[in-house]
Order: sequence, then C-alpha cells, then structure tokens
Amino acid sequence: MNTTDNPSRKHWAVLTQRPTKKSTDLGKVIGEVFDEVEKNGDAALRVYTARFDNVVLNDLKVSQEEIDASAALVSEDLKNAIALAKHNIEVFHRSQITPKEVVETTAGVTCWQEMRAIEKVGLYIPGGTAPLFSTILMLGIPAVLAGSKEIVLCSPPDKDGKIHPAILYTAKLVGVTTLFKLGGVQAIAAMTYGTESVPSVYKLFGPGNQYVTAAKQYALTQGVSIDMPAGPSELMVVADEAANPSFVASDLLSQAEHGHDSQVICLANTKKQLEDIQAEVALQLKELPRKEMAANAIDNSQLICFEKIEDQLDFINAYAPEHLILNVENEAIYLDKIENAGSVFIGPYTPESAGDYASGTNHTLPTNAFARMYSGVNMDAFTKKITFQKISPKGIQVIGNAIELMADAEGLQAHKNAVSLRLKALKRD
Repeated sequence: MNTTDNPSRKHWAVLTQRPTKKSTDLGKVIGEVFDEVEKNGDAALRVYTARFDNVVLNDLKVSQEEIDASAALVSEDLKNAIALAKHNIEVFHRSQITPKEVVETTAGVTCWQEMRAIEKVGLYIPGGTAPLFSTILMLGIPAVLAGSKEIVLCSPPDKDGKIHPAILYTAKLVGVTTLFKLGGVQAIAAMTYGTESVPSVYKLFGPGNQYVTAAKQYALTQGVSIDMPAGPSELMVVADEAANPSFVASDLLSQAEHGHDSQVICLANTKKQLEDIQAEVALQLKELPRKEMAANAIDNSQLICFEKIEDQLDFINAYAPEHLILNVENEAIYLDKIENAGSVFIGPYTPESAGDYASGTNHTLPTNAFARMYSGVNMDAFTKKITFQKISPKGIQVIGNAIELMADAEGLQAHKNAVSLRLKALKRD
C-alpha cells in the first residue's frame, strides 16, 4: 500500500483517482452482441453461451425441478443465515415505504403523490468465482415489497450448465418469478429486447464485470433504465489511535478480495497507526484463499495520514467512497459533515461485511465517486412516483388568474384558454 503523509490539497486529485482500467474497446463487441440478440433471439443466446461460458444449453430457462432440488444442496446453517439476513433487509426496506399524504396547497386545490412499482425488473447476479446470492436478497426483496409483477433473474451457468444452488434457493425464497442460465453481455441484451424465452424488462439491476457494466450503459440507449453507473468495489476506513489495527486490516482486506481492480484507502492521524495497520494487512493477507486477487487490489490502495480531522472530512467528501467505516471513538464529529458516501459503518464492531450480508441496509451502492450524486439501491429504485391533483370550482377561481397571467407571459394561448373557459363558465353559473 502506498503511504502519504499530510498531502497538500493540490495532490488530492491524484489520491482520489480510481485504478485505471485497461483501455479496451468494449463498444464494438457489445453492439454486435446486442444486434445479434435482437435479430436472432434465443439462437444468439445459445451461441454466445457456448462461446463465452463453454457450455451448450438446450433450455435457457431454469426448470422448476432444478429450483426445487436446490434446497437439498444448501446447508441448514446457511439457510438460517439467509433467513436472518432476509428478515433484517425486509424490515429496513419496508420502513422506506411512504404513505400517501394529501395536501391542500391552497383553498380548493389538493395534491398528493403515490408510489407505483416498476412492473418488470431484471436482476443480473454474477456466478463466477463468487456466486453473489446475497445480491438476490438486496435486489429481490425491495422488488417484491414494491410490488413488481415480473422479476427476471439471469446468472451465468457453470461448465455443467448449472447455476449455484444458493442462487436458486435464495431466488425462490424471495419471490423471483423467472430464472435464466445466462451471463455476460448476452444476458443484458436478452432482458433489454426480450427473446422467445426471456421477457424484456423496464429496469436492470445488479453488479458485473466491465462487460456487464458497459452492456448496462448500452441498454440505457435502448430505452431500458439501470440502477446506477457501476465500477470496482471500494472502501475507505478512518481509524484513530484507539482503533484496533487488526480490525482495520480485516476490513481493508474484506473489500480488496472482491477483485483485482478494487481499491481500499485508510485515513489515520498518526503515521504509527498506519504502520501498525500495514503490518496487520501483510500478516492477514498470507492466510486468505484469494490472496493473489487481494494483493493486486492492495497495490492500488492508499494509506494517508491527516493530522487534522477537518482535512479527513474534506478528503472523504472529495473521494466519495462506496463504503465508509468510521473506526473512531468520537464519530459525532464526522457524521453531520459527511456529504458523499454510499453507506457508512460506525464504530469498531460495524464491519463493512455486515452491510454486505445481514444488517439490513442494501449493498448495491454507487462507486467511482458517483456517491456525490447517486444513492444506493433502496425502495425508490423499484418505484415511480405519480403525482395527482384535484381542483374544485373554488380552487380554479383562486389560482386561475395566476395561471392565465403566466401562460400569457409565455405566449401559450391555449394554456390560458383552458383556464379562461372554465372561469367564464363559473361566472355564468
């Protein structure tokens, strides 16, 4: 990890940069896959699944028998853990549902807003080195709570043409309506256009590699919405003198093991604390099964000493981390001044892993500094807000003249007439 001592603000632009991706021209590949899927439907999906996943499939849809059989392949301990996480995620997301509130903006004019579910949503769940069944909880639960009628899930098959049983079990548990053995760009294209087997959807959710991320961006140009721009995982930890270096190191490594291009940053107010944390990272790294991947991520990462808390706060907001851990004794100094972060974890016993799995908050969060303007996935992501208004005869008389004047000033005579005719009719009556 690179260590920097009290960097000047002019150097912050370099320190807040994310790891650079290899410049690969993905656009041409993605455009070709989308075109083929749009023209040839399921046939194109089978060709790409054979090419990219090395498996030939007759049936792209996961059968009910496969879904039912998955329960026997998941241990009771894991089922209990999933059930606990499901309960907490449901409780937290249900609290975000807002009731209808009718307001009278002026005499005779009532307005209100109602939530409506996005009817058809598509969930992409990676299934490679880390089958992310936890993401099904994070995306499927709010979709069900919102009332989405169709929840389509795509996940890449293994070399035997199967999907990890924990993915199938969790999908059934939360209420996913249809599952497909599809990965990569072809899965995103299928849910964008629809094929003989795969329904098209209105909004796409879920993480993926650079191809999936670029495919979701392409889907936007084809009239399908997406959850948020995505990038490699990232974590920032703020540690004071009281922080346990082994706790901090474990948090940094928990995010580093996500992928080669993940980034972790640790802020502290003494160089000694950073040295102790770095020593712990080296010790714990040796024991990790994914140590090679985590080591690559650690190479992209930073240890930064800021003596002043004000500088730490400004740097946090400049970086806008996906995950922020405050492993400090006095978190109150920080909380009100954090403007840009996807999710915040407070205190020594709140690891980022808790938010990834079972505390109840959502782990689908903005990366790559998009926390400056995006929220993580929540109930709002699965709903639209429709506004309603009802105006009584008295109400149109109260606001009518203002509407006429404003419409006339904008040169929109038909707008003015729509009010003037009603006001005249009321005068006649």
